[in-house]
Amino acid sequence: MSSKFDAEKVAEIHQHLHSHLPSESALRVKALETLLVDKGLVNPQTIDAWVEAYTDQIGPKRGARVVARAWLDAEYKKRLLEDAPAAIDELGYLGKATAHLKVVENTDQVHNLVVCTLCSCYPFSILGVAPAWYKAAAYRSRAVRDPRGVLAEFGVAIDDDIEVRVWDSTAELRYLVLPQRPPGAGGMSEDALTELVSRNSMIGTDRNLIKR
Repeated sequence: MSSKFDAEKVAEIHQHLHSHLPSESALRVKALETLLVDKGLVNPQTIDAWVEAYTDQIGPKRGARVVARAWLDAEYKKRLLEDAPAAIDELGYLGKATAHLKVVENTDQVHNLVVCTLCSCYPFSILGVAPAWYKAAAYRSRAVRDPRGVLAEFGVAIDDDIEVRVWDSTAELRYLVLPQRPPGAGGMSEDALTELVSRNSMIGTDRNLIKR
């Protein structure tokens, strides 16, 4: 009985198996955490509490509050676009990752997409923990070369007459997208509007404020 070696099939199986493994950076972080816990230097419950706070409480709810305030207050929106750190500081949200921040606005003619091609600089103090895909090499490289293709993979179809602008974050300058206020949201309170804003819409991989 003869068997045929299928290189493409083997590569597919290899990729499938490794897609379920943690990234190298995640493994390093876990090893460091284990070492610190074993030495009694940190409490794992404290670590879990901080991760939960940045993921679910601090961000992206802070960013969503900034967006909702800008939708309701034209003067605040103007200040936000002119001097984002100062406007964010009005809400008490200014932090290390937002001291050098620029807000870019989506319009009917423009869609903005944020990436960090060199590493994964991200305004975590208002958006919380960066999603894994934001730090992935594939997103960081392709967002610049093929932004419409990347957006399509997120389920966002951008018409040809809409300009896509890609903003490359650095340690010195980070970006936040101000999404358009959705139709039919007139008369809603700031709290209600905050609930409409998704983290992805503030990165630019969402245009219609569908939470993902």
